[in-house]
Amino acid sequence: MSRETATEANDTVVFIHGLWMTGLEMFFLRRMVRDAGYDTEQFSYRTMAGTLDENAHSLKHFLESLNARPIHLVAHSLGGLLSLYLFNELNYHTDGKLVFLGSPVRGSQAARALADKRIGEMILGRSGQQGLLQDSRPEWRHANPLGILAGTRGVGVGAAMSDLEKPNDGAVAVSETHIPGASDRIELDVTHASMLMSRAVGDQVIHFLRTSRFDHEADAE
Repeated sequence: MSRETATEANDTVVFIHGLWMTGLEMFFLRRMVRDAGYDTEQFSYRTMAGTLDENAHSLKHFLESLNARPIHLVAHSLGGLLSLYLFNELNYHTDGKLVFLGSPVRGSQAARALADKRIGEMILGRSGQQGLLQDSRPEWRHANPLGILAGTRGVGVGAAMSDLEKPNDGAVAVSETHIPGASDRIELDVTHASMLMSRAVGDQVIHFLRTSRFDHEADAE
């Protein structure tokens, strides 16, 4: 876990990475958010060795250890499922906002295709197996504003190895990111990986943190 501070007494934004990642990949987005005036934290977890339940408990402990309010969450891919588990199963409460980036909250077709391979489940790890292989229809029933950002540039391994529904970001279909009850959603021309290095994504994350809505006028330009 790492902390980057803009100034004193600012909102804190916790970033949560996805499968096979460490959190370093979110440096660009963290930097943009910090430069916008927020304090930032990176939560890192064992995507391969730890289960979704174990990692959600670790995330809850980490958030409760922060001497900060409000706390917002920005989660990429599997990190969004981890955040959902935290709220829905562990009954975590915060007064902050949440943004999910390319999170297959309804399960991942690409992950299921990978699981069918000889060593697929081992490659997915314990968190991936528990979170990505599900075929669920979650709903967001919490007061916290939730923003869903999905990519539509379908270039990636997931699209190549499975008949992934279009539009998709190369790993996650847009339809897999849908969750009833979300405050707002937006689709951008980015891949699953490039959204972590996209200034347009960073601008939308900041706009949602400030207003609880995405900037759809900017998306239309």
